[in-house]
Amino acid sequence: MKKLISILLWILFGGLSIFISFHPIKYLLAEKPILLLLSKSVELLSSNFYMICFYLHIIFGGIALLIGWLQFSKKLQREYSNLHRWIGKIYILSVLISGIPGFYIALYASGGLSPKLGFSIGAVLWLTFTTLGYLTIRRGNVEAHKQFMTYSYAGTFGAVTLRLWLPLLIVIFGKFVIAYQIVAWLSWIPNLAIVYFMLEKQKKLSHSF
Repeated sequence: MKKLISILLWILFGGLSIFISFHPIKYLLAEKPILLLLSKSVELLSSNFYMICFYLHIIFGGIALLIGWLQFSKKLQREYSNLHRWIGKIYILSVLISGIPGFYIALYASGGLSPKLGFSIGAVLWLTFTTLGYLTIRRGNVEAHKQFMTYSYAGTFGAVTLRLWLPLLIVIFGKFVIAYQIVAWLSWIPNLAIVYFMLEKQKKLSHSF
């Protein structure tokens, strides 16, 4: 039964990652502002720099989301180590290209100070964990690398949890602004907390043997 649950969770994890990774296509195909861009001012939307940052963030964030979950496959790590390394390089580069502009556009998040802080702190942590993941593997510290990259993908997966939480919060509170103020934090804090407790559980199990 545990194995079945594990397989189903893996399918759900991969399925959500793949599905949401294609979300940027909606923005690329739209002829006018849609979805989150509807909450932005005309002045901001007319800024070429902001729009370039926005598209860099969603496109490369989508790439990181699409390929990053594969790195948790034990079979990929064990039997296809070269592929694992190449996916890792593309993932890290994608996070950097997405995260830096992501921090910039977070400063213009709708809804006041709360979402600005929430998304900008999330972006800084995302970039930090990813950079530390890269540095630790360069130094040969595989265990630390795995931990930092798990935290990194928890940040990447915030693209999924944001889209799961936001509609629910809008239904609960009835207003987009309130929902957005909350989801700016809720999209990534629980993800990091789950990873923390998972890693702590693994440590306790390893020490018990």
